[in-house]
Amino acid sequence: MFDYMMTDEQLQLRDEAREFTNWVPKEMILDMDAEKIQFPHEYLKEAGRRNLLGIRLPKKYGGRGLTWVDDAIVAEEVGVASYSLACLWGVGADIVCEAVVLYGSEELKQEMVVPLLKGEVYAAECLTEPRGGSDFFGATTTATKDGSDWIINGQKRFIVGAEGADWFMVYALTNPDSEKVHERISCFMVPRRAGVESKYIYGLMGVRGGGAGRVIFENVRVPERYCLNGINKGFEVFMTNMVPERLGTAAMTLGSVRPAIEIATRYTSKRKAFGQPIMNFQGVGFKVADSVMMLDAARSMVYTTCRAVDSGKVQPGRIRRMVSESKKFVTDSAWDIANNCMQVMGGIGYTNIYPLERIVRDIRLSQIWVGTNQIMQLIIQNEWYKEYQKVLSKQPVRDVENDAVHAHETEEKVYE
Repeated sequence: MFDYMMTDEQLQLRDEAREFTNWVPKEMILDMDAEKIQFPHEYLKEAGRRNLLGIRLPKKYGGRGLTWVDDAIVAEEVGVASYSLACLWGVGADIVCEAVVLYGSEELKQEMVVPLLKGEVYAAECLTEPRGGSDFFGATTTATKDGSDWIINGQKRFIVGAEGADWFMVYALTNPDSEKVHERISCFMVPRRAGVESKYIYGLMGVRGGGAGRVIFENVRVPERYCLNGINKGFEVFMTNMVPERLGTAAMTLGSVRPAIEIATRYTSKRKAFGQPIMNFQGVGFKVADSVMMLDAARSMVYTTCRAVDSGKVQPGRIRRMVSESKKFVTDSAWDIANNCMQVMGGIGYTNIYPLERIVRDIRLSQIWVGTNQIMQLIIQNEWYKEYQKVLSKQPVRDVENDAVHAHETEEKVYE
């Protein structure tokens, strides 16, 4: 980690997170991967006991009241033990609770956020549906008004923590006929009650044991006070959540792939061929070197983005671009790192003698969930072009386009 950039308080926080990660029983990790454990309640209870949930959330609700840089420090360490555990750590406390703190009533904060940050309850975010994930406005889950309550019907799938959740953050259509798509959807906090059913049905390639499943809502009645940000204003909640979803994913992915480099480094330092350690062969050593370089570059991007968010001085479009860049670059790099490390270890890396095969399976999800990396490219593209038109093209900087020999031949610059 970049310990030379950390304050004494941040180093202490990192060490707290490391102690928590070292606490995780080996049997828990193995049983989750074997799906003998479908949801690790004791893990979240221990995180709450150590006050390691809600790093950025206000102290009055049980959080630490710290920054995004602090959050990233903890997220990286949490990711070391297991990507599945890191996902659970982030979804409830980093994503759902932040939305409730920002958009929920004080009553709901006390009812849900306070016990969750203690590790007593868990919350899941319900966005993806059977008909699609990236098409947010194509949601078919509905909420219809009935007196002072709303009745929710529909299905969500691939919901991390579905099997163990006590609360579900649900996006539903409340104004489906509106010409303004941004005003069609509302976001409700739905407690597990009659009409809510979760099904642990997916044979996941990796990231197992985190309770990922389908959630079915059948005539579930919730009071309007459980609606975040007001009726027909769910899009703003969604946009806010994209920061902790994607930046949090980037940070924890750093930690989840870091052990791959450590394992490969140790193995290639000891393993000999042709009378010398295989780390001395460039075909091996260069792959490890590239992996270290990619991890350092990825971490740099995460920390830079965290500082941008923390500053409060960066306009939202640039934040969206930087967060999307971080999520894509880190997860793509992590996938290459994991495969490099397996490659230099040869056949033994493909067995369960080492955890590399699990790391490879787990890391693959990082490029898909909380917005595919192709969606990240789309956001980067859109925000970059808008930023250029609004800001960069108008700044008093040198126009290097004119520094060509025949730059004055304007008739050669044909655009249509």
